[in-house]
Amino acid sequence: MKKNLNWEQFSQIDMRVGTIIKAMDFPEARRPAYKLIIDFGAEVGILKSSAQITDFYTLEDLIGRQVMAVINFPPKQIANFMSECLVLGSVAPSGGVTLWQPDRAVQNGDRVS
Repeated sequence: MKKNLNWEQFSQIDMRVGTIIKAMDFPEARRPAYKLIIDFGAEVGILKSSAQITDFYTLEDLIGRQVMAVINFPPKQIANFMSECLVLGSVAPSGGVTLWQPDRAVQNGDRVS
């Protein structure tokens, strides 16, 4: 387990729900990954993410899927792509990632708490 955060530190993490509107292969990444374009609604807009989720998802599986992501980390250069948010998921012992998503449709941009 990692060091505990206090409430103030946790409250600074901006987690939102967005809908994947485009998914592409990312052959330039060191480890298998997809490039995702995610709509977080009017307040946040469209953000890009690189996600290592190829074990359990095809590109076709991802279009229209709502996901949860941290949107206020600094952008990160991954190969020739600037990742602007971190998509959240659970990592299996095998390394495969299962995406976190709401159990019913919600508004893009809704906060996760």
